[in-house]
Amino acid sequence: MPAHDTSRHREDQPTRDRGSRHPVRALVVGVGLLALVGVLALGGYAFFLQRTVEGNIEREDLNADDNSVVTISPDRFGSTRPGEDEAEAEDDGSVDLDGTVGPDGGTGEEQSEEDAAAPIVGEDGEEIEVPTSEFVATSPERPAEAGEAMNFLIIGSDSRDLSVERGRSDVIVLMHVNDERDRVDLIHFPRDLFVPIAGTGGSSKINAAYSYGGAPLLVQTLQPLIDVPIDHVVIVNFESFRAMTDAIGGVDVNVAEASPGFPEGVMHMDGATGLEFVRERYALSQGDISRGQRQQAFIQGIMTEALSRETLTNPARLSRFVDAATTNLTVDADLQVGDMRDLGFAMRGVRGDDIHFETAPWSGIADHPVAGSIVVMADEQMQVLSEHLKNDTMEDYTDPVSPRSGFGG
Repeated sequence: MPAHDTSRHREDQPTRDRGSRHPVRALVVGVGLLALVGVLALGGYAFFLQRTVEGNIEREDLNADDNSVVTISPDRFGSTRPGEDEAEAEDDGSVDLDGTVGPDGGTGEEQSEEDAAAPIVGEDGEEIEVPTSEFVATSPERPAEAGEAMNFLIIGSDSRDLSVERGRSDVIVLMHVNDERDRVDLIHFPRDLFVPIAGTGGSSKINAAYSYGGAPLLVQTLQPLIDVPIDHVVIVNFESFRAMTDAIGGVDVNVAEASPGFPEGVMHMDGATGLEFVRERYALSQGDISRGQRQQAFIQGIMTEALSRETLTNPARLSRFVDAATTNLTVDADLQVGDMRDLGFAMRGVRGDDIHFETAPWSGIADHPVAGSIVVMADEQMQVLSEHLKNDTMEDYTDPVSPRSGFGG
């Protein structure tokens, strides 16, 4: 009997050990499998998002590289090309910052003189006739002090289709991403800022550059002011702002200056309310300057919510936002989705407090006999801004020149 018991023990022992001899290894394997499933799921989701972005964005020759040819082809009528009948345009819900687009394709009000492209003014103060022409593009040298800092030109356009019409560039923002990828500066250039327009031999409101030559001429006009190269160009249809806002459940916006329907303080806005908020300028103390500041506050609200834990950890919500953000988005031909993904990953630590807003330096508002109401550039302060961009020291930049109230002078 003892021999039988010993034999039975020897037979049973391997069976018992087979199930319990490596419990830690089994646990590690289990966790590893779960991790692999998670990685595959996240990778598949990232692939889905990349496919969404790739399928949504449009690419155009928006930038102007050294030695490329820039064409000046005046579109003096803003969002309507000469001879085009707006009444025949389809109602696609596109947004006009100066009025809601009606079913007839119009704005519900006559297009004012200020909505058309401003004339080009020569040194003698007289209007210059600008024919269709071409010139060779140039760009400033990239300063070594800036490291890998990047500059994006963001243009807000009311165009329904950039292949058909340029539209108006009512929003002109330079986005500076610092070398460490932990700070973003958004510099608003008022559309009425009176500056030399590249290739024309004259000056005008800065958004006239877009009307006369599209994004490449705007790049060539802006670069000499800031003396740094613009790496990439992005054109956003205003419908994207509305869709992005609604995709993340609305945003909280700081209303710095009250106007009808918008009391001072933090206000939660959906897309339609947000566009009404950024459209107003006549009821604000500094007109288009104040409107630009409202646009910045609204953009900050979107970026803060988009970068929040509630959005980044919610796949469905993030997917809706990415889809909305990249629909009606046009980028320059050199900006690849992989570049956008890599930059986004490098900036993954950026939060609302890391996004800073400035307005291009100005000294006052004047009534020009030819160009109309213009924003006068503060030349010396613009050079100060340029130095901080070139040295990637925007954290030290201050502007004691631009008026904080009223219209200066």
